[in-house]
Amino acid sequence: MLLKRASDIPPSEITPESHYRDRRRFLKTVAMTGAALVSGALKPGSLIANVPDQDTQWKPGPRGPFDTNEQVTPYKDITTYNNFYEFGSDKEDPSRNAQGFRTQPWIVKIDGEVRKPASYHVEDLLKLHKQEDRIYRHRCVEGWSMVIPWLGFPMADVIKKVEPTSRAKFVELTTLYDPEQMPSHRTRLLPWPYVEGLRMDEALHPLAIFAVGLYGKMLPNQNGAPFRLVVPWKYGFKSIKSVVRIRFVEQQPRTTWNDAAPNEYGFYSNVNPEVDHPRWSQKFERRIGEFFKRRTLAFNGYAEQVAHLYSGMDLRKFF
Repeated sequence: MLLKRASDIPPSEITPESHYRDRRRFLKTVAMTGAALVSGALKPGSLIANVPDQDTQWKPGPRGPFDTNEQVTPYKDITTYNNFYEFGSDKEDPSRNAQGFRTQPWIVKIDGEVRKPASYHVEDLLKLHKQEDRIYRHRCVEGWSMVIPWLGFPMADVIKKVEPTSRAKFVELTTLYDPEQMPSHRTRLLPWPYVEGLRMDEALHPLAIFAVGLYGKMLPNQNGAPFRLVVPWKYGFKSIKSVVRIRFVEQQPRTTWNDAAPNEYGFYSNVNPEVDHPRWSQKFERRIGEFFKRRTLAFNGYAEQVAHLYSGMDLRKFF
């Protein structure tokens, strides 16, 4: 996963293009190379719009602390092969069904065990951090995987701003519930609204990020617009999309997939190839665009960075 911290982006530039095209044209391409994405080209009052076509070879720029030399998944694949169950259960459903999804205005409520509860417009959350270049790898592993160049910032920036109390041991996140816009909310496909959670030390890890874009462009609706979580050492379903509430709690929160199938989806959901899903092996994954499978890496290749968070835990029991 490649990520650059967003700078202070005005609201007009994170609004879907169709909403503001008549009053302000979206900025033209700043650059067509990865160097533009990671070199500081993203400045207050600008947003990189270099969305490559499927034939463009996107090349990363300077190396960062979590960089990877793996080839980035093409933009077309990232935006047409998705899990976003609110818009359907087939991989192609979100890109078809989420096009009219309204993401402005977007309010994120932060409450629970914090000293400074508040409700933020999503663009205000972008101002809670300092601009800094960061490059990460993210592979969404659920039998298939991708490498995605995210635009966002560490979850820790928001956490520190609201000042959790000593009783805050976990972070619970909730997706928008809107049966009018999200067709699956009118079904019993899953217990709604979608809820996920992290332990506090997981949430504070610099690899856990809030993403607002990918490939240098605002986050597409089918990928979790306008504000989503990315936790690259966990399975993809842990990375909740279209977040509207962040609640700090003392007890481990109930989560959607754990409620729906507790024998298949644990709270931690760390990538562990030694623990098979009840219905399939997790020892191998298929990278989108590749024919042959590859061996799945522990913690999705981030063991050096995150394994210490689970020291002494039985990772078969706490899966």
